[in-house]
Amino acid sequence: MHILWHDMFVLGLPLAEKVLRPLIVYAFLIVGLRMAGKRELAQLNPFDLVVLLTLSNTVQNAIIGDDNTVVGGLIGAATLLAANYLVVRFLFAHDRLEKLVEGDSDILVENGVLREDHLKKELLKKHQLETAAHRQGFGSMGEVERAVLEPGGSIYFVGKKPSLDEAQQSELLKRLDAISATLGDLRSRMDKLSPS
Repeated sequence: MHILWHDMFVLGLPLAEKVLRPLIVYAFLIVGLRMAGKRELAQLNPFDLVVLLTLSNTVQNAIIGDDNTVVGGLIGAATLLAANYLVVRFLFAHDRLEKLVEGDSDILVENGVLREDHLKKELLKKHQLETAAHRQGFGSMGEVERAVLEPGGSIYFVGKKPSLDEAQQSELLKRLDAISATLGDLRSRMDKLSPS
């Protein structure tokens, strides 16, 4: 029984190493994901998902080393959580550094025109952008005035506003429909009042 408790709770590596390993892996993953692009964060295809899942398994030993104790795992996890908390708090107070780490927004559609070069740069295909537009309620890309890929990987869409002529035509059609409904109602009342 003593061996069981020893294997679970006595660290096999020095405490400083247990803290440094996760910090190094954390910094590497931040830089690696930043270089991979915004698409990796939100627009995952099956290949991207496989890479992210195997990436976590690949760096596991780098984080915990030869130590499989519960305490060692908890120290590694606590170090990652603390590092993330501190980085997020630090970046919150330093806008320019946050912009450097997270990157800038990228305009994918401007004035209703698809920016093919920006799609290519972000490794997005037109059908992926269309799918994202459909998810946000757009019937087609023709309804999109502007699309922006945010640093977090989400895509923000702005719909086209109708021109003045289209707005006036729509208003006239609504009024004509209202007049037709009123006339129909008047006819049915007149038919009820007139003797057969």
